Amino acid sequence: MKLTVVGSGDAFGSGGRLQTCFHVATAGEEFLIDCGATSLIGMQRLGLDPQRVSSIFISHLHGDHFSGLVWWMIHSHHVTRRTHPLTITGPAGIEERFVTAAEALFPGSTKVERRFELRFIEYMQGEAIDVGPIRVTPYEVRHPSGAPPYALRIETGGKIVSFSGDTEWVDSLITAANGADLFIAECFGFNEPRGYHMTWREIEHHLDQLGAKRVMLTHMGTEMLAKCSEVRDPRVLVAEDGMIVDV
Repeated sequence: MKLTVVGSGDAFGSGGRLQTCFHVATAGEEFLIDCGATSLIGMQRLGLDPQRVSSIFISHLHGDHFSGLVWWMIHSHHVTRRTHPLTITGPAGIEERFVTAAEALFPGSTKVERRFELRFIEYMQGEAIDVGPIRVTPYEVRHPSGAPPYALRIETGGKIVSFSGDTEWVDSLITAANGADLFIAECFGFNEPRGYHMTWREIEHHLDQLGAKRVMLTHMGTEMLAKCSEVRDPRVLVAEDGMIVDV
């Protein structure tokens, strides 16, 4: 399994980083974890083909994590002329939120007859969903976004990648991360608590409880970016746009 960090930034592009998006390639399947507004830009910079992505797993319904779906739909129709299906999983109401965003940004865009099937599947807390050979299990976290936010545990090809989504510390992260080959943890701050986000000091305190083989920090704000060099635990990676991780 190869994971490519397409975007590791926060909602504000701190440090010039793109918004949240991870590309995963494994056993003939390619999928995304989250799809911020800059996802297509990042993929084109890295030479990743959107046509090869068969599914997109959305953690929560904030624009820097899901709004790239709008550009994805338009690009698929007008540029790549996609004909094969695309499955999107996300919190309750994801299809309605997608349509609202798309119509606000590009009026009439969702009414154009598509050449490909666009299928939406909603999460239920703790219930696994199988999308082809990929199994995703959502665990509710704490990050108000107008719909339940989730940490995601994704299993395929004998590997497990988990993602915290955006959240303050909650114990459900332990369930999501335990035994994962890679746990991607949002880490907005270094030491100072931030509303509904985690800090490095919190993550560091819980590393043993998380029980993941490796942890990768992402979604870093300016305070965290300035202190990345102080993260010295050998189990921990600090994400950068374009980074490739063999899982």
